Amino acid sequence: MLQQVKKFIILGVSATMLMCTQAQALTPSPQMKEQFKQLPKAEQQRLARQYGIDPNTISGNQTQPQVVNPQVVTSRDAVSSNGSTEEQKQKAELDFSSDSTNLKLRRFGYEMFAGEPSTFAPVSDVPVPSEYLVGPGDNIKVQLYGKDNKEYDLVINREGVIQFPELGPIPVAGLTFSELRDTLSQRIQQQMIGIEANITMGELRSIRIFVAGDAYKPGSYTVSSLSTMTQALFVAGGVNEIGSLRNVQLKRNGKLVGTLDLYDLLLKGDASGDQRLHSGDVVFIPSIGGLVSVSGEVRRPAIYELKAGETMADVIAMAAGLNPGAYPKSSSIERYNSKSLKTVVNVDLTTEQGNLTLAKAGDVIRVKSASEQYESAITIVGAVVRPGKYQWFTGQKISDLLPSLWGDLAISADLDYGLVVRETNQYGDIEVFQFSPGKAIGTKDSQQNLSLNPRDKVIIFNFSDDEQNRYELNKLVKQRVAKVASLNSDNLLGSDLFRAGFAQLEDVKLNKRSQLAGVVVNDTSNNEQVTVVKGVVSKMLANLFEDNELLKLSDQMRRQELLYPVMVKLNNQGRAGKETQIVAIDGQVKLPGTYPLTVGAKISDLVIAAGGLKEGAYTARAELTSTVTNNESTNIEHRDVDLLLALNGDGAANTRLAGRDILTVMTTPDWQENKVVEIRGEVKFPGRYNIRRGETLSDLINRVGGFTDYAYLPSAVFVRESVRQQEQIEIKKLADQLRRDIATRGVSKDGVVVNYSDAQLMLTDLENIKAVGRLVVDLPAISLGIKQADLQLEDADILYVPSTKQTIAVMGEVQHPATHRFKEGLTVDQYLAMSGGARKRADEDRTYIIQANGSVVIPSRSSWFGSGEQLQPGDTVIVPLDTEYKDNLTLWSQVTGIIYNTAVAISAIAGL
Repeated sequence: MLQQVKKFIILGVSATMLMCTQAQALTPSPQMKEQFKQLPKAEQQRLARQYGIDPNTISGNQTQPQVVNPQVVTSRDAVSSNGSTEEQKQKAELDFSSDSTNLKLRRFGYEMFAGEPSTFAPVSDVPVPSEYLVGPGDNIKVQLYGKDNKEYDLVINREGVIQFPELGPIPVAGLTFSELRDTLSQRIQQQMIGIEANITMGELRSIRIFVAGDAYKPGSYTVSSLSTMTQALFVAGGVNEIGSLRNVQLKRNGKLVGTLDLYDLLLKGDASGDQRLHSGDVVFIPSIGGLVSVSGEVRRPAIYELKAGETMADVIAMAAGLNPGAYPKSSSIERYNSKSLKTVVNVDLTTEQGNLTLAKAGDVIRVKSASEQYESAITIVGAVVRPGKYQWFTGQKISDLLPSLWGDLAISADLDYGLVVRETNQYGDIEVFQFSPGKAIGTKDSQQNLSLNPRDKVIIFNFSDDEQNRYELNKLVKQRVAKVASLNSDNLLGSDLFRAGFAQLEDVKLNKRSQLAGVVVNDTSNNEQVTVVKGVVSKMLANLFEDNELLKLSDQMRRQELLYPVMVKLNNQGRAGKETQIVAIDGQVKLPGTYPLTVGAKISDLVIAAGGLKEGAYTARAELTSTVTNNESTNIEHRDVDLLLALNGDGAANTRLAGRDILTVMTTPDWQENKVVEIRGEVKFPGRYNIRRGETLSDLINRVGGFTDYAYLPSAVFVRESVRQQEQIEIKKLADQLRRDIATRGVSKDGVVVNYSDAQLMLTDLENIKAVGRLVVDLPAISLGIKQADLQLEDADILYVPSTKQTIAVMGEVQHPATHRFKEGLTVDQYLAMSGGARKRADEDRTYIIQANGSVVIPSRSSWFGSGEQLQPGDTVIVPLDTEYKDNLTLWSQVTGIIYNTAVAISAIAGL
């Protein structure tokens, strides 16, 4: 059965191919399709390959072919967008008298033609409009259905006639496609009864056009009969560097039949001037007209082409209008006058007269930007939930700006101290007001709830400077330091290039001496990285109220950091005859330092600004230092203040402050912070003990109940922090001295050459030594009550009393360093012999003993007296290294050299 089906299909397909005259008429019958579908898929594919048949045609899976337009334009090489040559562009870049922003402007609309043609194939697979004029070469598809089913492909001949097989010749010249469709439909209905017709356009005719003038690639092109002027421009690659976009002309039979302004299409989407082309038409692109450059605060800065009579309003409309930050009142036009000199014309684009100002070729229009200053905004910084700028309104108070203590202030906010910084004149001079945020917001105290003025700055401080997480703040500083450091180079100019250049001009002046008779009087050396960080941070803080990024992180800033811009401004305001409005406080306050002198500030206000008094502050008396200046001299006056009365509001004590006043809060006599010492080991009650000033070690021993029966007092270890710090300083001095000695030996003629890497390792080891801070104490004498051996205790002292020692340690250059059991009567030499004796490189003459209490003694080497009585349990015998030791080979080498040199000298003398 399968073989019969195959034969039937093959015979049917062959007969159909022989009988049909047109390829498009090859349509398998439904019977063939059904039989072909019954075959296996592999057999279907084999038959299709063997006889060149599309299996989809027979199986019924025929899909509509996808219409793909040919790629006629590819990207062309980048050229200068403003129509200038590369040589002109380089010359403009070196002309620093011109604005660099003009070099970045591009010609508007030029990017529309940023490609070049790759093929001249006409695009024909597009919908045909009803108004399309048919002509010779067009293909008309007619499908008849009803009583008869037929399809015809009819081509309009040169005479404009269609040869319809059953209707005869039909003239269609000059008809539109819709008229042709109506004409054919009527003829078919009239002459072919019972038959309906479906009329569509087949392949369109191609026409030959010319693109001339300043096109990218002018010439003759074959395009679809549906093509328009813009499509012709695309096929030709658009306009070249000097081609006009606003006066594209269409010429037919030598006559101008239309013009196209591409700006209408690009700016308004108006394609009404884009006329359809006929065969033989010429699309002519004249040279460009006048150009005008628009920069600044416009939405689309670019170079635009002008037409005659266009005004500033037209040019701004081409640039898509003004940005919100524009200041059109002070716009300017740079243009050439009749003498070919540049002039500047100011234009107010907010007036009708300014908008009607005619634009001229070569104009450079700059729309200035508005000021970055806020007109009436209130700025709030510091320990608040939402720092930033807020609207001001008449009658606004602090409680209006910060309604809630819990919802608007940070948890760490200082509720006793806040500032309002207010500008007093147009020069930017300021005055500062102090208030209590807790009273102003919580209880709305009328004296503290200050009324706000436009442009006021409100500062809320943190109560403590050490409780904030400053990660984000440090991250911001690091980012800005990295940007500044990117300007650094490996030369000597540093990061401030402008300053380095200006220094050449300063050479004509007398610079401040850095040396005087060889003595340095002005050390200008500094770490460059530290200098960069200082500069970045100081600029950030000086612009705190305008730096939006820093404003958001102001809740992480410390008190003096928030005060920095205020202090800088107050310092700058200080002039002759007008004292600087800054005061200072020192002593027993939580945050000593300098503070702005607020309006009407008194002594109690300054104490509140410094965070209040410390626990040990002396309130009976404080010292106020004032600077009294007259026309002849300046005097410093000191006077005592009853601080307790001043803090309680006493009018006589709580006096008003003046600029440059300094308040010193003293410490209560005999006041001391908590001091703790620790005692360990063989005492009855070891542990940590608080001590008072002047308490001695013997007092501490009595407090701990004395020693146990197992305590060995000569081996006691006493460690003091102040001694450790001093020892660490001495180690650093020793390392510095060793570094200088190594350098001196390296350059001296007779110095021993030291390997640099070995010297560095030596210095590193020395610098890494950690001091212990052990203080030698005679604990047995102290326990006996000898006052000369006693000492006063300090904070963090540690005493360790070990148990009974029964050993003697032998260390250093011995054959076998070891620890031996103490035996009464044995001498140092005997203990050395027990450790195998000294090595060859040992310096036996400088052997020393570290006693159990930490002291060092040199044993007696007299032949008449022994040294056994010098050793006690817990002592350590040290045999040092002989640093001047020479082995036999080195010694004999030196001796041989001496003998050789002597012999040479004798021979020379003998020869005289």
